[in-house]
Amino acid sequence: MRCLVSILLVLSASCLPSSALMQGAWISSVHNINFPSRQGLPVETQKAEAVRLLDAARTAGLDAVLLQVRPEGDALYNSAIEPWSRYLTGTQGRPPGYDPLAFFITEARRRNLAVHAWLNPYRAAANASLPRATNHVSKRFPQHAHRIGNVLWMDPGAPEVQRHIVSVVRDLLSRYDLAGIHFDDYFYPYPDTKGRLPTFPDDATFSAYRAQGGSLAKPDWRRRNVNTLIRDVAATVRSTKPGAVFGVSPFGIYTKGAPADVQAGVDQYHQLFSDPLAWMRHGWVDYIAPQLYWRDGGPQSFSSLLRWWRSPSVNPRQVPVLPGIAVDRMTSHKWDSAEIARQLSVEARTTPRPAGGFLLWNIAAVSKNTKGVVSAIRPR
Repeated sequence: MRCLVSILLVLSASCLPSSALMQGAWISSVHNINFPSRQGLPVETQKAEAVRLLDAARTAGLDAVLLQVRPEGDALYNSAIEPWSRYLTGTQGRPPGYDPLAFFITEARRRNLAVHAWLNPYRAAANASLPRATNHVSKRFPQHAHRIGNVLWMDPGAPEVQRHIVSVVRDLLSRYDLAGIHFDDYFYPYPDTKGRLPTFPDDATFSAYRAQGGSLAKPDWRRRNVNTLIRDVAATVRSTKPGAVFGVSPFGIYTKGAPADVQAGVDQYHQLFSDPLAWMRHGWVDYIAPQLYWRDGGPQSFSSLLRWWRSPSVNPRQVPVLPGIAVDRMTSHKWDSAEIARQLSVEARTTPRPAGGFLLWNIAAVSKNTKGVVSAIRPR
């Protein structure tokens, strides 16, 4: 069904070079999607859950996991900068009794798995009505914390917020043996189900930018804000831990008409103010993992999108493109495992070796072997 190159990871430095294949899965902590399965579990229960997820990754032939260590301006690790995550204990700031990230790294090394720290850069609270610790980023910079619906966002246009995120990245890489840093796609809020953009109250930071001589229109300024963070994080990763990699998982469609044979709903460039092509062309990312969460051959065809992202005109540096594959849709959208096998086959045939691979959203389907999907994932 599939033939992939396996990678042996060096135990003392579990980093993947950017030119290598990476076959991984996201482990999500927000809303307790994957780990821990619920708040307030005993330490040994949490550890047992972590081991089961890592065992599942190894059984499926994966070589990396992306652990969400910062779901909402908090930490699934021992941090002097940000509070402990409420997803561990039920209360933000309460110590869980151990260091989950350190435990994951130790257990992953035993299984020849690399651990990448996955951060959400600007979500400050998935539920804005819940209490937050006194050292939370939204309390440190309350003037830049904005409620959009039920979610609290930090303003990407605030330089001090950007610097805070960079300091978090530097701290992580300085203290943990990580393979890399990974960002997801939440920079500015998504439009609603009817395609309407929420009003994001960033007039103050935009006015400050203009007062300092800036001349960009607000949409271009917003894209510049995201670009600045990506550039600065890339430089921080390379200076703090040479050999570690930095990757981002943007929305899978860049903008309407790109590519021409795909129907775009959300317009990443114009609505999310995110320009992943700039990140690739400037060499700020070591890999890109667009979320290609659609069936192959449909209006948003997986193969058409992957071909576009990997094309020389879009990606002249040939930055490794690791498609995000939605194994969770075997449950949510009633896909069968043959769809996953087909997408993995497309990825293998079109990978410009030796750069490529895939990331699976999320590890739950792997750990449960939903519809026998492990046989489709496992290298042959």
